[in-house]
Amino acid sequence: MILTRTIYGAFAALHCHVAVKAFSTRGYTTLSVRQLPVRTSASPFVTQLSESVIKTEGDNNIDVEPVIGNDSDPVKARSRFLSSLPSVSRGQVGDSVDRQILATALPSMLNMAVVPIVNSVDTFWVGRLGVTLALAGQSAANQAFFSLFFLVSFLPTITAPLVATAVGSGDMEEAQNKVCEAMFLSNVLGLIGTIMLVGFPRTSLGLVLSKDAAAMSYAVPYLRFRALSMVPALISSTGFAAYRGLLNTVTPLKVSLATNLVNLVADPLFIFGLPFGPFQAMGVVGAAVATAGAETLSGLVYLRLLIRRNLVKISQIFKIPSWNSVKTIVQGGSAMLLFQLTLNIAFLTAARRVQAMDPTGVAAAAYGIVMQIYSIGVVCHLGIKASAATLVPSERSTKGDDAARQMADKIFVWGSILGIFLGIAQMALLPILVPLFTTVPEVREATKVPALISSLIQFVNGPLFAGEGVMVGLGTFKALTSCTVLGTSIMVSCICSPLGKSLNGILLSLAAFNSIQAVAMVFHYLKMGPLKRKKEKLTE
Repeated sequence: MILTRTIYGAFAALHCHVAVKAFSTRGYTTLSVRQLPVRTSASPFVTQLSESVIKTEGDNNIDVEPVIGNDSDPVKARSRFLSSLPSVSRGQVGDSVDRQILATALPSMLNMAVVPIVNSVDTFWVGRLGVTLALAGQSAANQAFFSLFFLVSFLPTITAPLVATAVGSGDMEEAQNKVCEAMFLSNVLGLIGTIMLVGFPRTSLGLVLSKDAAAMSYAVPYLRFRALSMVPALISSTGFAAYRGLLNTVTPLKVSLATNLVNLVADPLFIFGLPFGPFQAMGVVGAAVATAGAETLSGLVYLRLLIRRNLVKISQIFKIPSWNSVKTIVQGGSAMLLFQLTLNIAFLTAARRVQAMDPTGVAAAAYGIVMQIYSIGVVCHLGIKASAATLVPSERSTKGDDAARQMADKIFVWGSILGIFLGIAQMALLPILVPLFTTVPEVREATKVPALISSLIQFVNGPLFAGEGVMVGLGTFKALTSCTVLGTSIMVSCICSPLGKSLNGILLSLAAFNSIQAVAMVFHYLKMGPLKRKKEKLTE
């Protein structure tokens, strides 16, 4: 715990440095002494200030310095975040807010971690083929698929906070409407995406590979079969978002474990086949078939569960909603669409640069392995992000800004602790993980340093993803997009410079991208967001 507090003290100091000039030019508001809430759990500073105000009750106007709630003082800001650190006593971790975060975040992390783990198994089995270009082709096809998938999956992203707000206010009918509207729009966009990827795979792959790339022959058939899961995957994402809005993350975990177990079993059967029976060896395409089958099963299970919870009506998901009913989703979604588009530009630029580095596919295969290992840690951060996107608006709608701010502070703390843990764990496990994904010595060697850099990136991912979740939960989508555009411009500039001519440079560009965003998220939360603390002038 001492080490944790020391590390987080440094993180809080970063917050203070960012916020040191936060409200120096803003005006004061008037507050009566009788309006000042005095709580037994208040910090010594607040208690002392309250007592000093009460002792001078005879004065009509009392100017108090320093100001309550202002994060521009480094000492106060550091104390604020340090006070949010969880304590461990008698086998219990933290207070009720900490336990609520863990109860929501841990199942979300496990649920999200299942997918990259299964994808890692895909990469493991494809790596057993011993064909470097097969790994490069699979990596390129997955990049093309997820670029389009995340571009159209902005709807499920904003569904969770909308459902959480509706449920928090007791309006289950509104929650059902939002889920059905998101489901309808997701199906339409998913169908368009499926047609694009199945009918014109080379067009999508052209964003990552050159037309005459040797890996194209492996990537095209893989992408065609993988694309068949686009609509079911979007249904699953909407279902997962709806259950997050209900603050139920255990049910999605069960669905994910069950359906991805099917993928685990099907992978070697379809890739290598059996010497007898209906299973013939399909090579790298077999991994895509197994994944598409598991995604389809997941979508059907979620659909059934949502119907049983009265969150979906079949008649509604095929009914075109009115503009007034979908306006909130579309307006928030347009900003999230730009957010996803910006992310796609950054990672497509990186993937294309890597694919063009050498014709043998060694750099591309190494990059695919590094990103596969890195993604396992990222999905844990996404669990924190998903929790923030539902818990913060839920607290705000039921208990007000103070409770939401306390929740957000603690989510930043837990996100930072998680980032430190994941970075250290990934560095420690690299000698074991890298050899699992390839038998080619050149690829193993090319993976070492980039994988180490990706481990260090996990440290800044903590405040980054916590900040993203808070911003999504509060509906500040334009600010979120602005932060991402800033980070993307830095990353693309680095990639287009001499730094982007090596795989190490690509990972350093990603580090710059995430670091800039992390600082921007903290800056926005402390200085500009809806939960920023305001200066107050105490009068009676």
